[in-house]
Amino acid sequence: MTRVLITGGAGFIGSHLCERFLADGDDVICMDNFRTGSPDNIAHLFKNRRFTFIEQDVTNYIYVKGPLDAILHFASPASPVDYLELPIPTLKVGSLGTHKALGLAKEKGARFLLASTSEVYGDPQVHPQKEEYWGNVNPIGPRGVYDEAKRFAEALTMAYHRAHGVDTRIVRIFNTHGPRMRLNDGRVVPNFISQALRGEPLTVYGDGSQTRSFCYVSDLVEGIVRLLRADYNDPVNCGNPTEVSILQFAERIKALTNSRSEIVFRPLPVDDPKVRQPDISRARKLLGWEPKVGVDEGLRQTIDYFRPTVAR
Repeated sequence: MTRVLITGGAGFIGSHLCERFLADGDDVICMDNFRTGSPDNIAHLFKNRRFTFIEQDVTNYIYVKGPLDAILHFASPASPVDYLELPIPTLKVGSLGTHKALGLAKEKGARFLLASTSEVYGDPQVHPQKEEYWGNVNPIGPRGVYDEAKRFAEALTMAYHRAHGVDTRIVRIFNTHGPRMRLNDGRVVPNFISQALRGEPLTVYGDGSQTRSFCYVSDLVEGIVRLLRADYNDPVNCGNPTEVSILQFAERIKALTNSRSEIVFRPLPVDDPKVRQPDISRARKLLGWEPKVGVDEGLRQTIDYFRPTVAR
């Protein structure tokens, strides 16, 4: 890659991608409207002459002067707190935003990578989840605005590939954590860490038997970069196949933070997936990729990132 556009580039994962492509010697254009991203995530990049920032809502017409080699479409609310508060913007960025980004890729002859999600599998009836699985999604439930926005985005991406010959990639991202997550974004990692560091009760929804798999952000970024550079158009799972129950995860956070917090239980949210674990056989075979950072090692780095913020 030589010149790369990253929509949602001021977000958690987007900002790490900006850093990675700059480190690889590429020119990076970051586009964000700061709906859920933050200027703080990219402030340190402005001194780099190969970094350009455009403040824009990608659901509007996108204009970028000059050539583009790749577009990575990461613009979207991505946590339950965000997409439940922003249901219509979430649907719009998955549909209109993806349409605008794909149109730009077609115009520029750029390779296009869509950031999809494990949520396309919904509350899965197949475990672990393989890319061939079509999912079990409630289209009219509260989480449907995010799940269906991403499913539509995948369909549109494949339509542009088949009808217009756009060179596309789709990465299905499973739970990811690391520096630059928002402390209040409602996801389980920042929730548990902030509660543990403050000595507050750790809130577990349901009985805690539901499972998740947690990947550290540097591993995810490596997988995304390898997929972008590979010759493959169908979806690829990227995540950590190590499965853990939410109750076990709460105990692990308590141990790593030396917290004396108790664990309390609350009702399970509507349509909350009971299991989540990626089958990464395709990523291993096609990309030679699998996570390298252990769960505890990644959590320690995430805890160290949050600790000064919680202390304030």
